[in-house]
Amino acid sequence: MGVNERSGDDVRVFHEDLSEYDYLDEDAFTDRESGFYALWYRPAYTRLNIGWLEAGKPYSTGTVPAAFVEKLKAVQEIQWMNVCLGVHECDLCPEEEAPEGNGEVRIPGGPGIAYAAPFLITHYVTAHGYRPPQAFMDAVLAVDLDAWASTRWPDVPFPWVPDDAERMLD
Repeated sequence: MGVNERSGDDVRVFHEDLSEYDYLDEDAFTDRESGFYALWYRPAYTRLNIGWLEAGKPYSTGTVPAAFVEKLKAVQEIQWMNVCLGVHECDLCPEEEAPEGNGEVRIPGGPGIAYAAPFLITHYVTAHGYRPPQAFMDAVLAVDLDAWASTRWPDVPFPWVPDDAERMLD
């Protein structure tokens, strides 16, 4: 079985950094702390891909600040986007050691921009030396976790759902 064929995974996962995200039209936010699942909304901002790595495809490597890794982990403790029923294994790791991910992370960028990363991004950084673009690292470091934790829409915690997003509740 080939590296990309594990667990029946034949979905294309590689996307170049800073290319436009086009996997889903809507985003679904899940609050990890409360377990609220999920608020669907149609983003009015442009989503840019970050960290969608795949074996055999080149990616940038290098050191990253420890503060960036810690903040990214903290964001992932409270935010979970587009949770899927299936999982994706890291195909850069040996199969028996490969961690799995089944969601995404959104990080606000400049005006009208959000970065869309797979939940395995922290693993890619720490285990495979992936170095995301500086703009993404700066955006992660700029996240105000206290503000995210205190935000509610309505009466449910949401770390970051932009005001102009079209909400689609069931």
